[in-house]
Amino acid sequence: MVNYQNRRDFLKTMGLGAAALAMPRWLNAAEGVGKRPNIIFIMADDMGYGDTTCYNPDSKIPTPNMEKLAKQGIMFTDAHSPSAVCTPTRYGVLTGRYCWRSRLKRGVFGGYDRPLIEKERMTVASMLKKHGYSTACIGKWHLGMDWGRKEGADGRGQERVDVKKPLRNGPIDRGFDYFFGTTGCPTDDPPFLFVENDHVVGDTRITTVEHEGEEYHLLMTPGWRHEDVDITLKNKSVEFIEKNKDKPFFLYLPLSVPHIPWLPPDSVKGKSQAGPRGDQVVLADVILGQIMDKVDELGISDNTLLIFTSDNGPREGVNGHKSSAKLRGQKGEIWEGGHRIPFIARWPGKIKPQTKSDEIICLADLMATCAAVVGEKLDSKAGPDSYNILPALLGQKYEKPIREATIHHSGAGVFAIRQDEWKLIIGTKEGGYHSGGPKRNAPGQLYNLAEDPYEKKDLWDKRPEVVERLTRLLQKYKKQGHSRPLHGN
Repeated sequence: MVNYQNRRDFLKTMGLGAAALAMPRWLNAAEGVGKRPNIIFIMADDMGYGDTTCYNPDSKIPTPNMEKLAKQGIMFTDAHSPSAVCTPTRYGVLTGRYCWRSRLKRGVFGGYDRPLIEKERMTVASMLKKHGYSTACIGKWHLGMDWGRKEGADGRGQERVDVKKPLRNGPIDRGFDYFFGTTGCPTDDPPFLFVENDHVVGDTRITTVEHEGEEYHLLMTPGWRHEDVDITLKNKSVEFIEKNKDKPFFLYLPLSVPHIPWLPPDSVKGKSQAGPRGDQVVLADVILGQIMDKVDELGISDNTLLIFTSDNGPREGVNGHKSSAKLRGQKGEIWEGGHRIPFIARWPGKIKPQTKSDEIICLADLMATCAAVVGEKLDSKAGPDSYNILPALLGQKYEKPIREATIHHSGAGVFAIRQDEWKLIIGTKEGGYHSGGPKRNAPGQLYNLAEDPYEKKDLWDKRPEVVERLTRLLQKYKKQGHSRPLHGN
């Protein structure tokens, strides 16, 4: 296992050539589709680096299944979401492209927004589908769909939506064979209803809801309960796994917990010492455990790559619980706490148990990694910001960091670029969700994360050569439209 505890010493001592990156024999495309692994990608919503005991021994939330997953596989200590908020991360996960290259430059989508993933763009699902995989998205889509429109209705909200008409340009038009989930955030973002494939499930109507003395008129399914959403998603996921156990499948399971409004079901209430939000992290752990158990029960664990992660950093915890551990910042912010996330994976017989890696990775790397698994050569338009992290997952030796650099992006559109130990933040002294443009006399910040992991010592004025080098690299990535080399995955 390559652990970059000291990258400079590692680079001095390693003398390996490109042959070390050769595809393992068991991944040879000639062996056929039947040899290729199932891929399960579970992504919690707003779960932080410090929420699980794997990363934070002082966590006030019991997460035994995450601990079990880490013992059976690998955990990355320097993994990042492509954005510090929901929608842009989902775009990056499925396309291998930074979302700031799309029309969405800051913020997130609502449940009625137009599709964000371009029709012609390859997704992880469409790529795997070409290689014989059954593909499913079960959970929070949050990337826009085209709703059916009432005759003569204008706008894009619930007043013009015809729920009896099929939805277009959603998951099943972007590579997924099956979809069950919600168009927006199912607990915080109307409409409150499920969509299966391209149709709304069951009866829906405009319903009056009272909250904190205010009345809201929302499109929803009568009897909708936020507490039941993720349990329903888990049940649908288990059904999909059982149905497809005899052929390769890709399950993308974006959960809604522990996103607000923090309404845990009775089964996990009081299970943590971090309030209702902590209880929802417990629910994410329980769901992970049930998916792992089902895979084991069906006897397909050895042929299944299972990944658990989060879409961005957390909202801060209560009762002394540190959702970001000791990292600075939280959801939406450009600091490490906004986008450094848990990333745990197992693949029995391929990933060595109880291993750790401090390789810098990004969730946008899912595209190139899955492409390497199935022997797909990405063209210049596919996954332009996605790197193949399979060597790091498998503990292979390689002579330099996999990513040349990684771009971070806040909810307000603030940029940062990370290369080795250096992190450069451009344009603001704050970096928060609502702080967007440059501040007077505050062009940016520079941190050495090897020496200052909690971003307390700004070295902008002391290391101008690093500032200049990383600024040039960031501008290069923006201008050329890609950050990975286009000669390979």
